[in-house]
Amino acid sequence: MNILFIMYDQLRFDYLGCAGHPHLATPNFDRVARAGVRFTNAYAQSPICGPSRMSFYTGRYVSSHGAQWNNFPLRVGEHTLGDHLRAAGMDCWLIGKTHMKADAEGMARLGLSPDSVIGARQAECGFDVRVRDDGLWAEGPDGLYDEKRSPYNEYLESRGYAGDNPWSDYANAGIEAGEKASGWMFDNLDKPANIREEDSETPWLTSEAIRFLDEAKGPWCTHLSYIKPHWPYMAPAPYHAMYGARHVSAAIRTEAERERPHPVYAAFIGRRPALAFQQEEVRSKVIPAYMGLIAQCDDQLGRLLDCLEAKGRMKDTMIVVTSDHGDYLGDHWLGEKDFFHEPSVKIPLIVYDPRPEADATRGATCDALVEAIDLAPTFVEAAGDTVADHILEGRSLAPWLHGDAPQWRDYVVSEYDYSVTPVRDAVGVAPRDARLFMVFDGRFKLVHAEGGFRPMLFDLEHDPNEFDDLAKDPGHEAEIARLHDCLARWGRRMSQRVTCSDADIEARRERSARRGVLPFLKDGSEVPEELTSAYRGPVAQNHLPRRGAFER
Repeated sequence: MNILFIMYDQLRFDYLGCAGHPHLATPNFDRVARAGVRFTNAYAQSPICGPSRMSFYTGRYVSSHGAQWNNFPLRVGEHTLGDHLRAAGMDCWLIGKTHMKADAEGMARLGLSPDSVIGARQAECGFDVRVRDDGLWAEGPDGLYDEKRSPYNEYLESRGYAGDNPWSDYANAGIEAGEKASGWMFDNLDKPANIREEDSETPWLTSEAIRFLDEAKGPWCTHLSYIKPHWPYMAPAPYHAMYGARHVSAAIRTEAERERPHPVYAAFIGRRPALAFQQEEVRSKVIPAYMGLIAQCDDQLGRLLDCLEAKGRMKDTMIVVTSDHGDYLGDHWLGEKDFFHEPSVKIPLIVYDPRPEADATRGATCDALVEAIDLAPTFVEAAGDTVADHILEGRSLAPWLHGDAPQWRDYVVSEYDYSVTPVRDAVGVAPRDARLFMVFDGRFKLVHAEGGFRPMLFDLEHDPNEFDDLAKDPGHEAEIARLHDCLARWGRRMSQRVTCSDADIEARRERSARRGVLPFLKDGSEVPEELTSAYRGPVAQNHLPRRGAFER
C-alpha cells in the first residue's frame, strides 16, 4: 500500500463543506470524507507551524522532540517518519513545505555532510526531497526571510515572470493603478493575484505531485504539503471573487472575554494580528480571500483524486487530508493561531483507507480524541511493520478506520512556547517560563501557563464557543485539580528512552544470568540448576598449595 499524506497550511477544521460550513463548498474534500473517516476531534500538538509539523513528522510531543517554535532546529538523530517507514520497506518523499530547520551544529559535530544521503535526510526532516519549498519568500531590508533556493520562484521565472522574486511580485500581489498591490496589505485582498491561475502555488504543487505519481515506484509515502491557505491571503482569479462580505460569518467573540482576562491571553489580544482582525473591514477582505484559496485547494485535490482513479491507484493508496493548525480570523478577538481555542488548535483530519477492512466505516465520522502524532504510527502499521511505541508517542488510528472501538486516551495535550514573541515581554517571564499547555478531555479544557499564572478553564459541553473562562472565579477547583493531574501524568510519560523498546528490556532481563552473571547467591539453590552448571563438576586441575606449605 502507498500513502498520500496531504497537509494544508493554516486550514481551519470548520472551513469545509463536510464539516458544515454554511457557504464554502468543498466537493473534493467531501469526496474523501465519503470514502473514508472524518475525525471530528483531532488536535495539533502545537498551534503554530514548525512545532506542529515536527510532531507530525516524528510522532512525538513537542517537549519530546524539542523543536518548540518556528526555526528551532530539530535535533540531529531524532527519529522521523522516514526512518520508521524505510525500516518497513517504504520510501518517504516530500513535495512542498516542512518548515523544518536542520541542526547544522549537530550534523557538523557528527561529521554528517548535507551532500550525503544520510546527511540530506537529516537536513530534510527524514524525507527524500522531490521538491521542497516552504512558501514564504518575504523580502525586506536585510534580505529574504528564507535563505534557501526557491523552486517555485525558479518555476515562475521559467514561465516568463520577470524579476528577482516573482513569488512576491506576482503570486502574492495584485495591481492597483499600475503599481504592485501586495498581499501583505489586507486592503488589497479583494484583487486577483497578478498571475495565471495555473501558475499559482497550489496548482504548481499539484502538478509536481501528479508528475511524481507518473514516475513513482512503490511502496511509498509521499507528503504533499501545500503552502495555502496560509497568508499572504492572495487568491488568483477567479477564486478571489468567489466569495464576498455576505459570506463572512460573524466573529465568535464576546465582550465578556475581555473582562478580567488571563494575562497571557490579554497579551495576545493586544498583538498586531489580533488588532487587525478585530476590525470588521479586515475580516470582510481576508475571509473571502481565505475561502477562495480553500476553494482552489479543493479543485486541485479533485485533480489529484482524478489522477489516482485514472491510474487505478485508489485501491492501493491511503489518503490523509489534514492541516498543521487553524486560523482565528478574528474569533475570540484574535488573529493568526498561537492559542488554544478550537479555531486555532483543532484541525481537520480525513483518512481514506483502501483496505477491505475499512469498508464498514466509509463515510463515517469519529469523535475520538485524536492527536497529530497518531498519524505516524498509523502509517507504520499500514506499511506492515510493528509500531515502535517506545519512540512513537501516538497511537495507530487503524482500529477506528476498521470499525473497532479500542481502549483510547482520556485527554489530548497541546503545547506552545512563546519565548521569542512580544507576549513574553508583555507578561514579564523568563524564556524558560514562557510556555503554555492545553489539556482537553472532550468536555473540559484547561490552559496552564508556566510562570505563576492562574489557569484558564472552559466547559465545552455548556459553552461550546469557549466564551466563559471558569477559572476567573472560585468554584471549579475540583475540575482544575483533575486536569492538572492529567497534565502531571502526561509529564511523567516515558519519552526519552528511545534506544530500548519494552521487548528489548524483557529480552535483557535474564540475559546476564543465562551468561553466568550470578551475584548475591548464598548456595546456588536460589536459581535454576542450569544457570550454575558451568560452576559445578569435577576439578580438572588442582593448583592449590600443598597442605602445610605456608605453615611456620
